[in-house]
Amino acid sequence: MSTTPPRSAREFTNPPNYSFPHHRLRRVLRDPTKTPIVLVACGSFSPVTFLHLRMFEMAKDYVRQNTDFEIVGGYLSPVSDMYKKPGLLNAHHRVNMCNLAAEHTSSWLMVDPWEAFQSYQRTAVVLDHFDHQVNTVLGGVQTEDGAHRNVRVMLLAGSDLISTMSEPGVWSYEDLDHILGRYGAVIIERQGSGMDQATDSLARWRHNIHMVSQLIQNDVSSTKVRLFLKRGLSVHYLLPAPVVDYIEEHHLYQDDASERRKSESLSSGSKPPPPTPPTADGRTAA
Repeated sequence: MSTTPPRSAREFTNPPNYSFPHHRLRRVLRDPTKTPIVLVACGSFSPVTFLHLRMFEMAKDYVRQNTDFEIVGGYLSPVSDMYKKPGLLNAHHRVNMCNLAAEHTSSWLMVDPWEAFQSYQRTAVVLDHFDHQVNTVLGGVQTEDGAHRNVRVMLLAGSDLISTMSEPGVWSYEDLDHILGRYGAVIIERQGSGMDQATDSLARWRHNIHMVSQLIQNDVSSTKVRLFLKRGLSVHYLLPAPVVDYIEEHHLYQDDASERRKSESLSSGSKPPPPTPPTADGRTAA
């Protein structure tokens, strides 16, 4: 387990008018023998898709059937505009779409705009922020007999992310140890990303990495959705209906010359464009 201490409260800078969402955070633990956890998915969400939401449900099934954890909340944390990746819509729209998706399709998911509305933050720092808000500010959760319990924050991600963690030079060792050693991760299988090979190089933290197989393969991605929209193709049933309505209302992801060429290559049966290279902590724009 990592011994790196969490950042102190005075080190966190909040965006203007920021308020941590906790309206769906369950404050009473149902089973006192279990460890309460919060799942946090960091990503671009440009736009949020049904696969992003399915990841939480797959994780919930896995946790219930295979662990001694109890999920008390789930959060989407959209990245900052400072992420500077192709296809990254401004944070205002991305947060709005995530809120629509969470509020209209789920009874337990929330959207935290803390990361989105400020300078770029590393994943390790984002998880520290959640730990501070849930355990220091809110005081964690209680058992039914009133005993206090700290909540464990865990990263929820696709296996494409865990693959970048095993690539030399993409993530710093300190961040990997902080994320996987201190917090841990629930990793959902993504088509085309081998999980076993990636985790072999992360053996030091294997006990904190929970791998979840997709029983029904789903390769929907934000990148493909953007290409469909630029081509004028329907994205109904790939995204929650309120998100589709929002995109249409605000005329988002409209075509331009360079993106049209990508769309035409997709529609003609060519291979889609290669994935965007990860940043210093391995996240991509899709």
